[in-house]
Amino acid sequence: MRTYEETLQYLFSKLPMFTRIGAAAFKKDLTNTLALCSVLNNPQLRFKTVHVAGTNGKGSTSHMIASVLQAAGYKVGLYTSPHLRDFRERIKINGMPIPESVVIDFVNTYSKTFESIEPSFFEWSVALCFDYFANQQVDIAIIETGLGGRLDSTNIITPILSVITNIGWDHMDMLGDTLPQIASEKAGIIKPGIPVVVGEFDQDTKPVFAEASLRNQSNIVWAQESYSVHVLERTLQSCTMNIYHNGTLMYESMLFDLAGIYQQKNGVTAIAALQELNQLGFSFSVEQLRNGLRSVKTNTGLMGRWQVLRQQPLVICDTGHNVNGIAYVMEQLKSQTYNALHMVVGMVRDKDIEKVLKLLPTNATYYFCAASIPRALPAAQLQQQANQLGLMGDSYLSVQAAYEAALKQAADSDLIFIGGSTFVVAEVV
Repeated sequence: MRTYEETLQYLFSKLPMFTRIGAAAFKKDLTNTLALCSVLNNPQLRFKTVHVAGTNGKGSTSHMIASVLQAAGYKVGLYTSPHLRDFRERIKINGMPIPESVVIDFVNTYSKTFESIEPSFFEWSVALCFDYFANQQVDIAIIETGLGGRLDSTNIITPILSVITNIGWDHMDMLGDTLPQIASEKAGIIKPGIPVVVGEFDQDTKPVFAEASLRNQSNIVWAQESYSVHVLERTLQSCTMNIYHNGTLMYESMLFDLAGIYQQKNGVTAIAALQELNQLGFSFSVEQLRNGLRSVKTNTGLMGRWQVLRQQPLVICDTGHNVNGIAYVMEQLKSQTYNALHMVVGMVRDKDIEKVLKLLPTNATYYFCAASIPRALPAAQLQQQANQLGLMGDSYLSVQAAYEAALKQAADSDLIFIGGSTFVVAEVV
């Protein structure tokens, strides 16, 4: 491969990729990742890591932690998925994506050796990430799981801290069809003697995490029990909160540049994790914490989380794509002021389409679409299902066509929301 485009074509077309084909790309085995990293002389052992799992919020939480550590002067690796615009978004150091030349050279160097192992796209990505972070000698890397935890390709690391954001209904065909089963898969990132922060839990999932931490003799921090927030002000672009620890004011008027209401819980999880990291030797001042949390998007390049794309009409997109994520977004939409609501919506086939559609408002005009991936549910099928639930509108040949139709019909005082799938948002940000 001579160019970055040729390299991506190789990765995307010749290798199974979950975002394109779904469950068929998911390998319930760490053998390949271990084999790849063995070829690379086990780069995952040469830098410190924080491992982050969860149904929702793990990306935002990872970016918050990375932003604060970056503001404190550390060289911070950040591995997340999926990407929105460019594959290189998955692998960053201090907010800068991995250079195209590094991706090209890595694939050219290892393609023949790796092909005998037959890795998935995600396994390729993890190996590249670990090799890059090790070569660049990062101080610490925040590693987000792709799917689940126990058998996720990233789970060959031994982190200094594990973080589990929450448990919800998603990927049940691969992780289990009960919350305890899903929690058990996520709890697979808990390692012997390594502390763990659990963000959200309930009576079904707490015993799973408690048992896993006891079995591994890992100290556990229940973030939602120890930390709480009081929202002082919320705007379209930010949220200011008081942070409490065990009922005592810990941080006053903390400004977050992530304005989604779900970020309150992610923020608590991130702060709990940062306090643990502080105990583990990663120090930061209160001012560095403030700088990191009010500059997450600037520091890390995070996109697609309650993101304002324009003002007249107001256009907001969000990557929430399962029942829990969509519920939070719809709650926040209700608090907005507008004349009429326009919804540009697309989904993938393997989600619980009916449950998600039932959360969407009936007093809106819909523009049904499908992202440019094989997993996408055809727009006409989505329209048909939605119409049966009282969600009325037309279907369009592309996300861009649907968005342009909404812009054409919306008045300056209207609101256009774009979402339903990460891949729909990826085509507009």
